Amino acid sequence: MIEFQLQGEYIPLIQLLKATNLVSTGGEAQIVVSEGLVKYNGTVDYRKRLKVKQRDVIEFDGKKIIVI
Repeated sequence: MIEFQLQGEYIPLIQLLKATNLVSTGGEAQIVVSEGLVKYNGTVDYRKRLKVKQRDVIEFDGKKIIVI
């Protein structure tokens, strides 16, 4: 499990995946989101510009990110 300390009101999903080193580029992040490989609070989400806020849980590649 990865705990991510949010700086501000939200972080776009693509940036969160890069910031936690689960993907290496923004392009890779967009691909995994558009292919339905990312879950947002337990549900597959295809929105690339999704605003992730505190207490949200992102799942990708067998890992969980909890935003605190």
